[in-house]
Amino acid sequence: MTNAASDGAQGRAHATSGAPADDTPASSDAPVGWRSVWRSYLSAPSLRMLALGFSAGLPLLLVLGTLSFRLREAGIDRATIGYLSWVGLAYAFKWCWAPLVDRLPIPLLTHALGRRRSWLLLSQLAIAGGLVGMALSDPRDALGPVVWCALAVAIASATQDIALDAFRIESADPRLQGVLAATYQTGYRLAMIWAGAGVLWVAARAEVPVTAAAALQAGQAAAGAAYQNIGWQTAYLVMAASMLAGVLTVLFSREPARAELPPARNAAEWLRGALVEPFADFLRRHRWQAVLILALIGTYRISDVVMGIMANPFYVDMGYTKDEVAAVTKIYGVIMTLAGAFLGGALTVRFGVHRVLMLGAVLSAASNLLFAWLAGHGHDVPALIAVVSADNLSGGIASAAFIAYLSGLTNVQYSATQYALFSSMMLLAPKWLAGFSGVAVDAVGYAAFFGGTAVLGVPVLALIWVVMKKMSSDA
Repeated sequence: MTNAASDGAQGRAHATSGAPADDTPASSDAPVGWRSVWRSYLSAPSLRMLALGFSAGLPLLLVLGTLSFRLREAGIDRATIGYLSWVGLAYAFKWCWAPLVDRLPIPLLTHALGRRRSWLLLSQLAIAGGLVGMALSDPRDALGPVVWCALAVAIASATQDIALDAFRIESADPRLQGVLAATYQTGYRLAMIWAGAGVLWVAARAEVPVTAAAALQAGQAAAGAAYQNIGWQTAYLVMAASMLAGVLTVLFSREPARAELPPARNAAEWLRGALVEPFADFLRRHRWQAVLILALIGTYRISDVVMGIMANPFYVDMGYTKDEVAAVTKIYGVIMTLAGAFLGGALTVRFGVHRVLMLGAVLSAASNLLFAWLAGHGHDVPALIAVVSADNLSGGIASAAFIAYLSGLTNVQYSATQYALFSSMMLLAPKWLAGFSGVAVDAVGYAAFFGGTAVLGVPVLALIWVVMKKMSSDA
């Protein structure tokens, strides 16, 4: 079995121009000692990726998971919430403008900061502006402004991901990519604590106390179930301000070394190099295996993505309060994800990506069955803790291995475009299918829905097995 640097990376021996970080394991096929593995987490690229991962993780829940909680509390029906999850398809189509992020300079800004940092800064400022727009909109009055602002945040967030993935791949030796994936996931999940538990906590504390009589007079069923937009407005404004963490990190980071391409002689040559060559390079290196690889990428996280859209409406419908959801799913659960990410990152360096991909796929599909059990168990906080812990630990392992796998497939000359293609393929089918999740829950109930999402993960296991066999035969 090959290691994390070489799995799926045939033909990229000359695509390693990113400057190696201090204390990184040597990029060889020999197994790495555990002491060297854990020391890699303190390297400069790992620490930078921790901070930038926070910037990347902050917007996601605010336009998907947390937003679905907000909309459900505001009385929006489950089918509509499911359809609105298609806002997340912006992440699935980011490959369309990835070549521009990979090649196009931003006037003045790129000269001052460099290509990667200039795109990072621009996208971070756009995210903050979109979050302000979401804060100032009330979904009860009109869904349109909320949706358009959420779409703007999603597009800007996807653009940030394009630049950040390239920044990460170019910042360190390929052998370190599994560790960088884990520290990226750590920052990402810390942001999800803040964008999940934090936003719920801020929204709850910013609400104006009302009496039951006043709530009923306003046409609401009970004071405890009342939706107050002032709380969500405050929370989303705080989230917008939190993007300063990413802005400051970009300003105080170095632009990574990258492979310089020969200048284009004309517009046609530039377009060919920016739009055609990144995809042609992938096909040349992998030939017919490219179809198999893209099929694996397109289905690996399908069970998690489809199930995840209905998780927050499920918590609301099961009677869990904001504080319960914040404490269990957004803090305790994310801590378990971090543990899984660190474990997954270390395992990929030690044993290779494909073995951990298989482990993550098995655990991710199986953990959805626990939600099916919870649906029939009723409101039970200890049971919720157990289910969320198992699910998030599994997801952390799977995510770290998957990011390392995608990183190993890229040629650093086209890192932004190729990685955007891979991560877009990861989301396209799952996000489209997830749009019907609310309709599915209405038709069959939560328990059957969660069980069905577990079954979606079974074909993934077969794909990983085929890829592992092919890699073994080529070794």
